[in-house]
Amino acid sequence: MLLLLLGIIVLHVTVLVLLFVSTIVSQWLVNGEHTADLWQNCTSGSVFHCLTSSTNEWLQSVQAMMILSIIFSVL
Repeated sequence: MLLLLLGIIVLHVTVLVLLFVSTIVSQWLVNGEHTADLWQNCTSGSVFHCLTSSTNEWLQSVQAMMILSIIFSVL
């Protein structure tokens, strides 16, 4: 029983770490000189230029759910 509880705790900590990494990490999508993530879209031609990616309603809801999931996981 103790081994099962330890396995569940390890699994939950692993999921929490992956949640933090997936929210914070940049470059979810890389396509040549264009990179995109949850927070901004960047192009790296002759000049590195970034725009916020929160113009879509579905992306704003994903951002909100990621932040809420981190808050509720910590609580």
